[in-house]
Amino acid sequence: MHKAELTTDTAPGAPVPMNAIWRTIRSYVLWQHERGTLHYDIMVTLIIIFVLFSPLVINFNDKPISRNPHPTEVVVTAEADGHLSFLVAANAVTPGDDPAVRDQLLHIIEPIAGAVSIVSYEAVSDRKGQVQSYKVLAQRE
Repeated sequence: MHKAELTTDTAPGAPVPMNAIWRTIRSYVLWQHERGTLHYDIMVTLIIIFVLFSPLVINFNDKPISRNPHPTEVVVTAEADGHLSFLVAANAVTPGDDPAVRDQLLHIIEPIAGAVSIVSYEAVSDRKGQVQSYKVLAQRE
């Protein structure tokens, strides 16, 4: 009779069995190592490397949305009587007669406040008499 023998001993210098590699990977994934051990330090180092260098490799598409600001500078305040007060920069309006200025001011204000009608407006001038802005009083329709 012939006997077959099965040995499970590994010879020195032999490659590490796959079971040991999978056990190590499993212990990293399940975070089974105590603080201060070599494996714990390796796990923390790998996490830090990932956090610091992944934005260079991975495109997260996290750019801010570019918003086009309104072409004119307009300051809006609510009045006590329910009207809205707008301060519109003078460079947004070309000087002209009253209906032309009203139309321009309305064209600037409507995208900001919606459907409004202008109650009154006045030009705000500096010491030299140059118009710096327009103060517009409007009400919602």
